[in-house]
Amino acid sequence: MKKYDVAVLGATGMVGQRFIEGLVDHPFFNLTALAASERSAGKRYEDCAKWYIEGEMPEEVRDVKVVKVDPEEVQADIVFSALPNPIAVDAEPAFAEAGSIVCSNASSYRMTEDVPLLIPEVNPEHLDLIDVQREKRGWEGAIITNPNCSSTMFVLPLKPVYEKFGIENMFVATLQAVSGAGYSGVPSMAILDNVIPYIPKEEHKDETESLKMLGRFDGEKIIPADFTISAVCHRVPTLDGHLESCFVKTREEATIEEIKAAMRDFTALPQELKLPTAPVPPVIVREEENRPQTRLDRDAGNGMAVTVGRVREDPILSFKFTCLGHNTIRGAAGASILNAEMLVKTRGL
Repeated sequence: MKKYDVAVLGATGMVGQRFIEGLVDHPFFNLTALAASERSAGKRYEDCAKWYIEGEMPEEVRDVKVVKVDPEEVQADIVFSALPNPIAVDAEPAFAEAGSIVCSNASSYRMTEDVPLLIPEVNPEHLDLIDVQREKRGWEGAIITNPNCSSTMFVLPLKPVYEKFGIENMFVATLQAVSGAGYSGVPSMAILDNVIPYIPKEEHKDETESLKMLGRFDGEKIIPADFTISAVCHRVPTLDGHLESCFVKTREEATIEEIKAAMRDFTALPQELKLPTAPVPPVIVREEENRPQTRLDRDAGNGMAVTVGRVREDPILSFKFTCLGHNTIRGAAGASILNAEMLVKTRGL
């Protein structure tokens, strides 16, 4: 198939580096440009980026000259955005207007009515919002977003439960790794020997983004799913991997074995299309009483699978479970790459 030229915006940060990791030698994409702040522009990538993630900086990007975040300097079919929100809010529409597809990890446009908020296993039909977006805005390009890193982890296993049994309401308590705040986001003296029961705007994102993703596209807009989510979010001293406890009330009765089977048997269009970044299976159900665990399970499916365990009856609601996923891969860069794979495989650009 045709290979598309792609670029990474915000290439020097931790999520930007995850993008690079996932795009080097990708069968669909040619990584042709790396963009970052003006203080990095004009320098070799190796000279302006400290490599934060495991392993060595790929040889393919060491000598690449970093450019400014500007459509005139970055010409690519697809741009992957790891930009902070204050920059993304202006930069992403500029790239879309210039004709690029923007696959964004930023939150700036997730809840915008004509912008897809996509998990390809959950709501691939939401890609049709691109047509609405282009007609409304007069763009040749488009913006596609992936969700917040914590909502991704519980929405993926909830999808088959929602489809089979319905959901009346749910509660979720998240234990989120420090990498979700970026390399310098939480000072070490603040998080070591500590848990912080507050992550700015995170609870609201979990309570709203999830309903958009599980909602129905009516041809013009998304009708959100008709249940309520209550979230509490905590920052904990783990490096990678968001662990979450979920409590769910279903609309129809279901046994625990039926719930497990729905999650375990779940497969979707990315797996059918054999997209390169799609995990098989997307949801792993474990039976051990003490799994999932962050260190043991966050890299499942090359960091793209969500691992579920401790599925059991709940004395107040219907059932409860624990889930875990890699926040900077499935919850960030890997999610955007999978979105782009789904786009080019099903629609082209």
